[in-house]
Amino acid sequence: MTIPVNIPIIGKEEISEVVSVLKKGALTSAANLGGKNVQEFEKLASSFVKSKYAIAVNSGTAALQAALYALDIKSGDEVLLPSFTFVATANAVVSVGAKPIFVDIRRDNYTMDPTDLEKKITKKSKVIIPVHLYGNVAYMDEISEIARKHSLRIIEDAAQSMGSSYKGKQTGTFSELGCFSLYAAKVMTSGEGGVIVTSNKSLREKLLMIRNHGMVHGYDTRILGLNFRLPEINAAIAKVQMKKLPKFLLKRKTNAKILTDLLSGLDLILPQKRKYEEVNWYLYTVATRLRGRIMKDLNSNGIGAAIYYSTPVHKTPYYGKKLNLPVTDWAARSVLSLPVQPMVTEDNLRLTARTIRSVLT
Repeated sequence: MTIPVNIPIIGKEEISEVVSVLKKGALTSAANLGGKNVQEFEKLASSFVKSKYAIAVNSGTAALQAALYALDIKSGDEVLLPSFTFVATANAVVSVGAKPIFVDIRRDNYTMDPTDLEKKITKKSKVIIPVHLYGNVAYMDEISEIARKHSLRIIEDAAQSMGSSYKGKQTGTFSELGCFSLYAAKVMTSGEGGVIVTSNKSLREKLLMIRNHGMVHGYDTRILGLNFRLPEINAAIAKVQMKKLPKFLLKRKTNAKILTDLLSGLDLILPQKRKYEEVNWYLYTVATRLRGRIMKDLNSNGIGAAIYYSTPVHKTPYYGKKLNLPVTDWAARSVLSLPVQPMVTEDNLRLTARTIRSVLT
């Protein structure tokens, strides 16, 4: 696509850092604290989200898996999560032997519906995984209250929400554990990668072991762990991207406002941020009954509009569950994400609006 919905923005600074790693030859580290670039990136990440600690791993999926291991989630346990998310959220649960219990979403911002959440809780429930989808902040006040009431833990799937906040608090920090993705299409990237944030020292120490085969000093495996380490090359990229993130977010915010102004008044459900909410605009997502036609026209004009997600997790062939999740089903047939990433120009946004307007008027 001429105007992709998301794209990694790599400059000479990232290239220089990668070359430096290659020249030094220290491509990764099995040390408990990780390599030099890993540690530098972790300090930047924890400072940005205002958590005490950050633990870098090699994907957002690994972040979720490690977080579940850290809370000792195992076979027979139930984990509550939305079906309207990328499949990694559910796959991470299955990978530790637990059972995903799918919860419906709210129509206003596509995140977990606290009312449906409470209905799905059983004696086997152990963890709630709210997803800050598209960068929208889940209803954490209500979800946290439900968690307290039922003695449940929370892991935030903040994969898409680096830079989003509510009442000044960054996503990933409303609970004990927050998991971010650094995949190439996210608001900042390390190519492949992820990071877990926490302010709990014992969880941090446990996660450092989990990402490195349960070891502390080498060959002294103390708990179950895997290779979730982030290589130094990826950490070097992430380090630079973290410093650029505020500029990236500002451009996304500017583009989102322009697009909202251009699309206002049309028969289209536009994204609305809540009072006290700051959204990172990872995906600017509208809802429309004419999605297919609008997307076809946008794509034919080089505008990379895309659907996240046309098939909810519970309806994928692997999960194949018949569940009553009406808002999830509505969203799956209605949503369309439009490009507002930093490389998008005002002319691009005007072309997007003109194309949509021609279909709806």
